[in-house]
Amino acid sequence: MATGDGDLWVFGYGSLMWEPGFDVIETRRARLDGFHRSFCMRSIHHRGTPERPGLVLALERMAGASCQGLAFRSPAAARPATLAYLRARELISAAYLEAELPVALEIGGEVRAVTFVMDTRHRQYCRLDLDAQARAIAGAVGGRGPNDAYLFNTVAHLHALGIPDPDLDALAEKVAALTGARDDPPVPGAIGSRAASG
Repeated sequence: MATGDGDLWVFGYGSLMWEPGFDVIETRRARLDGFHRSFCMRSIHHRGTPERPGLVLALERMAGASCQGLAFRSPAAARPATLAYLRARELISAAYLEAELPVALEIGGEVRAVTFVMDTRHRQYCRLDLDAQARAIAGAVGGRGPNDAYLFNTVAHLHALGIPDPDLDALAEKVAALTGARDDPPVPGAIGSRAASG
């Protein structure tokens, strides 16, 4: 796929799908092979605190797995600002590792995209069953808001995009039961092939 010289692709699989926060000139559904989306990172800043950690999504390496998400193209002129923003947002506790990985675009072709994968050696890495994940998410709140809102927004956007994730659906049901949230999570607007900045 032809792009401007130096344009930056970014792969989003969690909150970046619904809140990229940087200049985006093209958005495409995409697939990253060899990783899966997992609530395997304890959040002590954005969606929890050191005293009451929440959980956030990370890409965890797994043979034979794949993760569907969104590939965002940011213009070359914005590359330094985009990378600085992403690093400040995602590398706050160094639990993610920045990587440039090949992602397959749904419309065809492949691009190399910056994304952030779990450092499984980091102390915030965890592997919990769905019940334990639900208990951690229910009631946790961090600098970017409630942990359950992060989960519900992610699930709503996956539904809007037609991306199945049965584990996240089951987790959302468990968290809703624990928190008494009976209303459906917010459904995002239609996601087109181009988006305004931020």
